[in-house]
Amino acid sequence: MKKFLLAAALGVVAVPLMPVMASAGPIESACLRLDRAQATRAMCRCVDSVAQRTLTRSEQRRAATFFRDPQLAQDVRMSRNARDTEFWARYRAFGDAAEQVCAGR
Repeated sequence: MKKFLLAAALGVVAVPLMPVMASAGPIESACLRLDRAQATRAMCRCVDSVAQRTLTRSEQRRAATFFRDPQLAQDVRMSRNARDTEFWARYRAFGDAAEQVCAGR
């Protein structure tokens, strides 16, 4: 019983000392996979934080696919589908905001 209490007490003390693992959002993850000098951790984290404020989680996942395949972005931009047009407007607003907020990182 004493060993159990000691282990529980150590667990309670040790948990706050462990580093918190922040999970990267889909935009940050896609950005970090880019093979570009500008794709620094700070820049990718900044762009992801703007995405979290301007796009839904689903839209973030969709936008992240553009990093892997830029042709998808072109296809959405040129689409005549109303949903694609609405998404593209929000995506452009996200891009403009990210450019302003994250410039120089």
